[in-house]
Amino acid sequence: MSLVETDWLEKNIDSVKVIDCSWHMPQTKRNGLAEYKDQHIPNSIFFDLDANSNKETDLPHMLVSQINWGQIVSKMGINNKDEIVIYDNSDVISSCRCWFNFIYFGHDPKLVHVLNGGLRKWIKENREVTSDVTNIVTSNYKSFEKKELTKNKEQIDLNIDEQYFKVIDARSKERFEGKVAEPRKGLKSGKIKNSFCIPFNLCLSENKTFKSKKDLKLIFENCLKNINEKNIVFSCGSGVTACVLALAYSLINDKYHPCIYDGSWAEYGII
Repeated sequence: MSLVETDWLEKNIDSVKVIDCSWHMPQTKRNGLAEYKDQHIPNSIFFDLDANSNKETDLPHMLVSQINWGQIVSKMGINNKDEIVIYDNSDVISSCRCWFNFIYFGHDPKLVHVLNGGLRKWIKENREVTSDVTNIVTSNYKSFEKKELTKNKEQIDLNIDEQYFKVIDARSKERFEGKVAEPRKGLKSGKIKNSFCIPFNLCLSENKTFKSKKDLKLIFENCLKNINEKNIVFSCGSGVTACVLALAYSLINDKYHPCIYDGSWAEYGII
């Protein structure tokens, strides 16, 4: 149950930990934390995607160390057995990156959910929002890494000829085909050799909810001969929308464990 609906969250809001992981592309001039302070789902905690990424690299949104992750989650007051619902108010469905992070660092995947439609749908349905500060009691979270859930550049390069796994890129077709410049400076245009492209927006309806399983199957079948494949690695610009595809694929293949190229094109496309 990677996705939960707004009805479910409203009924269970007192028994889950709720996280706002709204992150926006720099060109939007929007600030996730400022928006959170203005209004958020009651009892929710803000997860700053930029602040909670690896600061020892220039690459955006890279995973932190296991020790740092334990400290970050402990400060959020989350315990290892907590059920978690993550939402966002972002066009890039940034909640999926937080969902992936928790699974990578050992939280039970059955206890980590993304709110389908996010804050946008919640507000449209006239459900309660607040600007109240959520009271946090620091916990003692213990994490461990599932290193098999990420790939690095060396592994991506070795796979180009060996094809142990398929790489699917979540960027737009125009970026994937090198027809437009990358939004980040210092990156060439183009794609990883032998990779495929499924723009993440294809998996979403107009209201930013995920499409039906039937529709998602058709989308992935256009790229994969077998939608029961497990050796799938998702990539994108900086590791955010790759997680949207990972979640979408998990909805139609319950044996799939999300795997991403953490550096994504921000690393691979460096000139």
